[in-house]
Amino acid sequence: MKKLVVYYSFEGNTAFIAKGIADSVGADLLELKLKSDPGHKGFMKYVWGGGQVMKREKPELYAIEKNPCDYDVIFIGTPVWAFTYAPALATFFSITKLKGKKIALFCCSGGGKGKTLEKMKAALEGNDFIGETDFIEPLKRNADQALEKAKQWAKGLN
Repeated sequence: MKKLVVYYSFEGNTAFIAKGIADSVGADLLELKLKSDPGHKGFMKYVWGGGQVMKREKPELYAIEKNPCDYDVIFIGTPVWAFTYAPALATFFSITKLKGKKIALFCCSGGGKGKTLEKMKAALEGNDFIGETDFIEPLKRNADQALEKAKQWAKGLN
């Protein structure tokens, strides 16, 4: 079975987990990259990111290098923004119509996932959800333990 890990990462947490998952199950990686990413830091990242979520923006992405429809199992990861998935994923969901795929979801947050995974499932209706997990600040809170958790979770879905 062909596997793909799709993710968007703002501060590196989701990328860290995505790469660990891909390594553990032999999956290809697909990073979603924004064409215009202002790179806000500190408090302004919350204002910018939260504003995008509230306005339901779908920011423009660079060309997607792999066709997710060519894969059997797709892991999808996002940072949590305003208790939901990042707008880059909203763009991805709108331009990539995934149906009938085995999907595993993960998210990284600063304190809680909110309804992120439920909202991702709603956006990906018509797929078979095989697992979900979340991580709180994996790069700040024992990266080795978070990475091992991610790898074991992903392997357990095979």
